[in-house]
Amino acid sequence: PRNASAVTEFQLLGFRSLLAWQSLLFAIFLLFYLLTVTGNVVIIAVVSKDPRLHSPMYTFLQHLSFLEICYTSTTVPPLLANLLSWGHTLPFSACMTQLYFFVFLGATECFLLAAMAYDRYLAICSPLRYSLLMSSHRCAVLVTVSWVTGVGTGFLPSLMISRLDFCGPNQINHFFCDLPPLMQLSCSSVFVTQMAIFILSIAVLCLCFFLTLVSYVCIVASILRIPSASGRMKTFSTCGSHLAVVTIYYGTMISMYVRPNARLSPEVNKVISVFYTVVTPLLNPVIYSLRNKDFKEAVRKVMTRKCGVYGAGGKGS
Repeated sequence: PRNASAVTEFQLLGFRSLLAWQSLLFAIFLLFYLLTVTGNVVIIAVVSKDPRLHSPMYTFLQHLSFLEICYTSTTVPPLLANLLSWGHTLPFSACMTQLYFFVFLGATECFLLAAMAYDRYLAICSPLRYSLLMSSHRCAVLVTVSWVTGVGTGFLPSLMISRLDFCGPNQINHFFCDLPPLMQLSCSSVFVTQMAIFILSIAVLCLCFFLTLVSYVCIVASILRIPSASGRMKTFSTCGSHLAVVTIYYGTMISMYVRPNARLSPEVNKVISVFYTVVTPLLNPVIYSLRNKDFKEAVRKVMTRKCGVYGAGGKGS
C-alpha cells in the first residue's frame, strides 16, 4: 500500500527574495490583472453585441478571452495574496485543484491558438473558399475539440502529482502550485511522473507550436505575393504581432516543461512563469482586438450608444 502523505498543506514562498519590493510588485501585478480581466470582458461584450463580428475569427477570440480570464485568475490571485501576507498557504486539495486548472487551461490555450492560426491561414491564403472551409459548424467543432482536449490533458499530470508522497518540507518556492517545484518536494521516486509529463509537454506544446508556426509561415509566403506594398505591410504587421505573442507564450512554456533533466534556479523559473501567466494574457486582447479596425469601430459604436442612453437619461431626469 502507498505510504500516507505527511503534508496536508503547502506554503507558497512567492518572491521572498524581493521583500523590499513587495508593495510595488503587488501594485504592478494587480494592475496587470485588472487590465487583463477588463480587456477580455470588453472583447466578449463587444463581440456579443455587434452582429458584424459574429464570424469564426471573433468566435475564437471570444473563447480565447474567456479562457484568459480563467487562466490568469487561477494563478494571479494567489500571487497577490502571497505579496500581501508572506508565506501564503494552500491545503493539499486546493493545490492539486489549482494545478489541474492551470494545466487544463494552458493546454486549451495551446489548442485554441493553433486553431486561430489555422483560421487566419484559410482567410489569407484561401479567401474565396474561406466561408466554405471555415463554416460556423467547423468553427464550433474546433472550439469544442480545444476545450475537451484541454480538459483531458489536465487529468494526467494532476493525478500523477497527487499520487506522489510528500513527507516534508512543504514550502513551494514558487507563486503557484506548478509541476517542477512540486516534483522537487516529493520524497518518492518521480522519474516516471517526470518522463510522462515531459512526453505530454512535447505532444501538446511542441505539436501546437509547430502547427501554429507552419500556418504563419504559409501566411507570410502568401503576404509576400501581395502586389501592393501598403497591403503587404498592413497584413504583415498584424500577423507579425500575433506571431510575436504566440512565440513568447510557447517559448516560455517550452523552456519550463520540455527539459526533463535541466534545472534552472527557482528565481529564473518564477520570472519565466510571469511571462505566460501574467504578461501574455494581457497582450492577447491588445494584439488580437485593439489593433483590429473592425473591432475598434464596434467599440466606438457601443460606447456612443451607451453615452447616448446615459445622456438621454440625464436630460429626462
